[in-house]
Amino acid sequence: MNSNRRDFLKKAGILSSVAVTLPTLNSNVLAATKFNMSGYAAPKIDKVCVAVIGLGMRGPGAVDRLSYIDGVEIVALCDKHADRVERAQGILRKKSLKDAKSYSGEDGWKDMLKNEKLDLVYICSPWDYHTPMSIGAMKAGAHVACEVPIALTLRDCWEVVRVSEETKKHCMMLENCCYDFFEMLTLNMTRQGLFGEILHGEGAYIHDLLDLNFAKNGYDNMWRLRENIKLNGNLYPTHGLGPVAQCMNINRGDKMNHLVAMSTNDFQMGAKAKELAAKDSFYQEFVGKSFRGNMNTTLIRTELGKTIMLQHDVTSPRPYSRLHTLSGTKGFAQKYPTENIAFGHSFITQDKLKELYTKYTPELVKFIGEQAKQVGGHGGMDFMMDWRLIDCLRNGLPLDQDVYDGASWSCIVPLSFDSVKRDSRTVDIPDFTKGAWKTNKPVDITLNGGGTTKIRSKEGKVSGVQLDV
Repeated sequence: MNSNRRDFLKKAGILSSVAVTLPTLNSNVLAATKFNMSGYAAPKIDKVCVAVIGLGMRGPGAVDRLSYIDGVEIVALCDKHADRVERAQGILRKKSLKDAKSYSGEDGWKDMLKNEKLDLVYICSPWDYHTPMSIGAMKAGAHVACEVPIALTLRDCWEVVRVSEETKKHCMMLENCCYDFFEMLTLNMTRQGLFGEILHGEGAYIHDLLDLNFAKNGYDNMWRLRENIKLNGNLYPTHGLGPVAQCMNINRGDKMNHLVAMSTNDFQMGAKAKELAAKDSFYQEFVGKSFRGNMNTTLIRTELGKTIMLQHDVTSPRPYSRLHTLSGTKGFAQKYPTENIAFGHSFITQDKLKELYTKYTPELVKFIGEQAKQVGGHGGMDFMMDWRLIDCLRNGLPLDQDVYDGASWSCIVPLSFDSVKRDSRTVDIPDFTKGAWKTNKPVDITLNGGGTTKIRSKEGKVSGVQLDV
C-alpha cells in the first residue's frame, strides 16, 4: 500500500473513532451557517460551460450524455491519463462538437480550475478525490455535480457544506437512483398521499462486484478494491438511501437522528485474494488484508420516529438489488425482485400497477423519460438526472438534491464504520442543515419554471425533445 493510501486510511480511522463527538464540534466550529442552500435558485445560465473530471469508468458516459443536451458546451476534459482524455474527445467529434481543452496528470484538474471559466464541474473521479475537487471547483466559481459519495469523513462532509454555503454554489451529489422510473413513481405517489404516512423505508446496494473489484483492467490502480480494505461498514449507502430519503422528506420536515450498524465477517474477499495470488504475484499485496464484511446492515431512526434500513453487499453471489421499499399507514411499495404495490394484504394486479404508472408518473418522467431511455445510462435514469440538472441551471431553479442531501447521505459511510467498530453501538447523525430541516420545503418535482432545454440529435443538431440516436 502506498504512503498516500496509508495516510488516508489513518485519517479515516481517526475520524471514525471520534464520530460520536464530531457533529457538535463541527456544527459549532467548522460549519457556521453562511446561507441556506435548500431551495436556493442560482442565477440563470443560458449556456452552461462544463468540465468533466475523471474519464475512466463513469466519465465517458457522462460526456456522451451531456453532449446531447442543448445549452451545454463541454469546454474541458480532464483525467490523470492523457489517453483517456483523447478517447473522450472522440465522443465530441462523433457528434460534430468542437474539441474541449485537454488536461491530464495528477494535478491536471487543479490547472484546469485555474485556467478555465466554468459554470459546472462534473466529477467522476475515484472517491478520495471527490471532496477536494468539489471544494476546489466551488471556490473557483463553478457549480458542482459529483458522483457518489460526496465525502468519506464527517469533517469533509461539513467542509463541503461550508464551502457551498459560503460561495452560494450548488454542490449536487449525482444520486442517479433518485431518477429511476419506479422510484420517481413512488415519490409522486407519496406526495399525493397514497401510502399515507411513510413510517419505514429500505434501501440497499447489493451488487456482486467480486470479480470486477479484483480485475486488473477495472478500476484504476485497484482503487475500489482498496476501499474495501479495513473500512468495515456501508461503503456505498446513497443509491438505496437517496430515493427513500426523498420520499420521507429527510432534511425537509424530518431528519436522520442516529444509527446502528452491523457487518458479517468477510467470507470471500480475503479468500479471493489468496486464490489469485497463488497464480499471479500481482495480487500478493492483498493477501492477509482485513477486508470489509460481506453484508452490512445499518438501521437509522429519524427525528419523527421513523426508521430506515440500509444494506450493502458487493461480494456475495446473488441478484442485484437496491430494495427500495416503502411502508406507510395506507400502502406499501417494493421494487425488488419485482415492482409491486399493495394497499392491504395483497399486491395489486399488474393491470392496476400500469394504471398507477399512467396516473402518477411525474411530469418530469412523462416529458423526458422515453428520450432518456434512448440515450441510456442505467436504463435512462442517468440522462434524466443530467438533463434535469442542466434545465434547472439554465432556468435558475433549485436543484433536486442540495449539498445537505449529499452530506447527510454520504456521512452514513464513516458513521457505519464507527458503529461496527463499537460492536453496533448507537452513533449520532449530524444535522447538516443546522435546524433548517424544520422549515425547508420538499423538492418540487414538477417542471414549473423549466422544461425549456432541448436535446441534440446524434449529429449535434437541436431536435426539440426528440432524439435521433
